[in-house]
Amino acid sequence: MQTEAVYSSDLKFNLEIWKRELKFHMSELEMFQEKLDEIAGREDIDKSSLELEGFQNRILIERDAIGKLLHRCRAKLGNLHSADHYKNIDGQLQYEKRSLYDDLKHYIKLHYDFKEEIMDFFSKWL
Repeated sequence: MQTEAVYSSDLKFNLEIWKRELKFHMSELEMFQEKLDEIAGREDIDKSSLELEGFQNRILIERDAIGKLLHRCRAKLGNLHSADHYKNIDGQLQYEKRSLYDDLKHYIKLHYDFKEEIMDFFSKWL
């Protein structure tokens, strides 16, 4: 993804890949939530209930972030829908793509940091 998208068809491809990755992260969060619910139902959870609640709050925050990023991807795809897919994209679309790319890159880093933390938590309880 380091190479700049030169054509609108390339940008459309990137947006579709990003949408799929975000949807995958959403499904991971659903699985994490199910496991947290399972752990919360145990009798011996009192000592880690604050940590568990923290993870549940972070899942809510991530779901919201994914929703916003997906909305931006869909909006960008809508802007590209009427464009000729083999003409160079203009500077504004390229600039907007870069901003979205930076935000997605930042989100993905945060998601994998969160995933590492929650997997450590699960290893203590599962």
